[in-house]
Amino acid sequence: MSEFPVTGPFRISVDATPSGVALDMTHYMSTFVLALAEAAAEDGPSLLDDLVNIADLDRSARHQGRDSHATHERDEAVQGLLDELVDGGTVPVYGGQVLRLAEALRRAVAPRPVPSQREAGAA
Repeated sequence: MSEFPVTGPFRISVDATPSGVALDMTHYMSTFVLALAEAAAEDGPSLLDDLVNIADLDRSARHQGRDSHATHERDEAVQGLLDELVDGGTVPVYGGQVLRLAEALRRAVAPRPVPSQREAGAA
């Protein structure tokens, strides 16, 4: 049941899965990758330093645990990069698109009839 209930500013589609839904955020993620590529073109060494620092903090955070200093530093560094590149990582949904997204989510998780064994065998 893939559909695009949200068409702007970023396309979002909703697909039903056996345990819930999958949101296709490819359009937004493409925007992020393009912003990352632009940042690399402008100052690659600085961006690489930031990414290596985040990777180091992540390794330390996994070793030290969820409430460690490294975890908080990593989260702040990631948020800072998201703030710089893509307005903090939030995906805006405006006006009527909010209702379209809500309806698509509701339809995706609505109970679906299970075919009987006779119907399943006929298919």
